[in-house]
Amino acid sequence: MIVADNETSVDLLYYEAVAKTVVRIVSEKSDEPLSVGVHGDWGAGKSSVLMMVEEACENDDRTLCIRFNGWLFQGFDDAKTVLIETIVEELVKSRSGSQKVKDQAKKLWRRIDWMKAARKAGSYGVTLATGIPTPETLSDIRDAAATIMANGAEALTPDNAKALVASAGSFLKEAEQESTPEQMHAFRQEFEELLEVADIDRLIVLVDDLDRCLPQTAIGTLEAIRLFLFVPRAAFVIAADEGMIEYSVRQHFPDLPTSTGPATYARNYLEKLIQVPFRLPALGYAETRIYVAMLLVLNECGEASREFETLVPIAREALQRPWTGPGLDRPTLTKAFGTIPDAVERALDIAYRIAPILTDGSRGNPRQIKRFINTMAMRLAIAEERGFADELNLGVLAKIMLAERFAPEVFDTLARGAAETGHSAELDALEANAAAAKPDNAAASAGARATGDKKPASIPDLPEWPNVEWAKRWAAISPSLSEVDLRPYVFVSRDRRGGYGAQAQLGELDELLSKLMGPPLQVRQVSAEIKRLTSVEAEQLFDALRTKVADVEDLREEPPGIHGLAAICQEHTFLQASLVKFFKDLPAKKLGPWVVTGWGGAFTEAEPAADYGALLADWSDRNDNSSLSAAAKAVGKVASLGKRGGR
Repeated sequence: MIVADNETSVDLLYYEAVAKTVVRIVSEKSDEPLSVGVHGDWGAGKSSVLMMVEEACENDDRTLCIRFNGWLFQGFDDAKTVLIETIVEELVKSRSGSQKVKDQAKKLWRRIDWMKAARKAGSYGVTLATGIPTPETLSDIRDAAATIMANGAEALTPDNAKALVASAGSFLKEAEQESTPEQMHAFRQEFEELLEVADIDRLIVLVDDLDRCLPQTAIGTLEAIRLFLFVPRAAFVIAADEGMIEYSVRQHFPDLPTSTGPATYARNYLEKLIQVPFRLPALGYAETRIYVAMLLVLNECGEASREFETLVPIAREALQRPWTGPGLDRPTLTKAFGTIPDAVERALDIAYRIAPILTDGSRGNPRQIKRFINTMAMRLAIAEERGFADELNLGVLAKIMLAERFAPEVFDTLARGAAETGHSAELDALEANAAAAKPDNAAASAGARATGDKKPASIPDLPEWPNVEWAKRWAAISPSLSEVDLRPYVFVSRDRRGGYGAQAQLGELDELLSKLMGPPLQVRQVSAEIKRLTSVEAEQLFDALRTKVADVEDLREEPPGIHGLAAICQEHTFLQASLVKFFKDLPAKKLGPWVVTGWGGAFTEAEPAADYGALLADWSDRNDNSSLSAAAKAVGKVASLGKRGGR
């Protein structure tokens, strides 16, 4: 279940909208020089946007897209000339059958050779002024000497030595006599002529990974781009983290004042260079939930699978207006699939559990989300290989990993405390503190009334953690860890030696969720409220109740929330198939008889009812849970007698 962390044209975040907007802007201004910035943190998806821009232009013969990654050339050559050489090479390659293009390119190669010569001339100038050869000068002398020696010792004559000196002298003289402004002006004019003879309406240079380069390479690349900003029909799309580029500018110009007016010099430099900035936003809760589900389905089923291909348009439609709902909803999926595939159902379940934690914890960064999923997948795989995967609860693991990633002192404290008994006194105090801080919590109040518990007399003291407020918010996330044996989770997280999640907020539905966790009579009293729920609200409550049931340690006793699940499925029939799949995923050897009784009203649709009947038959034949088997057989006999009586 490892998710590849590479740039991709498979759009799971609906960044195609950004790519198409970039292409439209570049096309509308096709006769003007243009620079577009695609900004975002590392891992935000900038490289994928560039790939989508390239794909959008690949069928247009009069538009040429060129990819340039300065990071690949770092340390091998001068960044400025490498970029210019790459552009000219790709232009010639795209019109390899045109002699006019080749002839015009020769003029530009001479200009590029002059740039290299001018750069080397600077090195020779240092040598002549100081008497100390620079590394570049030494390299040139070595190459010249190697050429002479290749012809034998007799070639090393005074005349050859004089010729070498004369050659170097003419080289220096030529470099000194050339006017840099004239060379730059001529380069732009000849490059414009190259675009003309190549019959190209728009040249688009996609510059990637600039924020990974060292300051010298980043500035050299930007200076080369500046050379083209006065050339019509040339456009640059630059993907970079603004903060890293500003850092490069500060390092390159250390003597500049910090700021001028309302903006820094570094910011002014960047804004002067980039005319149209785009910023990739952080993912919100609904977007994160969709992204996680899509990643899991893609990983399990493949890009060409029916499951993934069917999900893509549904996800894109949901991503168009992510503020209107929680993401992928089951009514839409049921309409598209008929019966929601198991892989999709599993992905929705996992996404529901970890998306609230990841939204704030990862600050909506796609790469961080991938890393979180991959780390969790690796730990589950290790647990499976060691034979204790069934002891790990996904919600508990995700919550612990959140502390490990964003509050290591909290994780270390609970890990030390749980080493012997599996429980941490500091964690108990932390969760008690978080619970005491929410006296009006409806669910907590209902639980206290049902059990007769009283509020703690005092709020426990907490360790002096540097981010104790984060720790209290983290402790309030479901599920509670105070009754969980933490040892298997700490064991599987042993590789860690060396904002914050937020529980999905149901808002006005919190009170109804609390009532649905109660006894049958209390659930029946809110039947009218259940009936009035929209499909999105019903699904949110279904997922919340299902998660609470799955988190229960002992499933031999009827868990709270079961009657609420039945009531929701009775009124909102599209959830019945998901309920059957949920029962299938529960560990049958740990289930009590409650799972086979009282579900007649919950399965009113023919297909879910038939699937539940098949599940009953499977349970009745089990040898590892006698009470479940006996109860399932009894229900089967009653159903059989009912059918005969009906005939």
